[in-house]
Amino acid sequence: MQSEFTKNYFELFGLPSAFRIETARLESAYRRLQSQVHPDRFAAATDAEKRISMQWATRANEAYQTLKRPLSRARYLLALRGVDTQEETNTAMPADFLIAQMEWREAVSDARANRDVAELDRLAGELRASERTLLIDLEKHLDGDGNLPAAALEVRKLRFVEKLREEIADAHEVMEN
Repeated sequence: MQSEFTKNYFELFGLPSAFRIETARLESAYRRLQSQVHPDRFAAATDAEKRISMQWATRANEAYQTLKRPLSRARYLLALRGVDTQEETNTAMPADFLIAQMEWREAVSDARANRDVAELDRLAGELRASERTLLIDLEKHLDGDGNLPAAALEVRKLRFVEKLREEIADAHEVMEN
């Protein structure tokens, strides 16, 4: 099992290295692997075996958490293909997305200031729709045309949408208290 540590997350679960995955298959493979490596199964084992079990359980959890979320799965796929998404350093975006980004930010700020829950809900729905479109484009680039720079751009856009959705959730939480 030690040689298994060299496998990437997709190989670890017996999945193709692709953005589109069968979540049921991922979950089944994760449960199967966890049942084999869970530290509870090694309670009577040597200290070395317990450590290896813990490392395996940790790796399985990390792999599962990465692959089950589309944004982290895309980042991971891009990293496997040698592409840095440059999320911290590359802020270049198409003009239409920058305009939409500014409009969303302003609308969230206004809705928060006015304690307008209905507007926050509307904005959250708009962001979910945008996210669905971005995920479709991301799948096209990662699994279809292989346009990795475009996929990295979609990841940066999705990161923004994710952050804005978190801001909306925070605003909801503040309003509920």
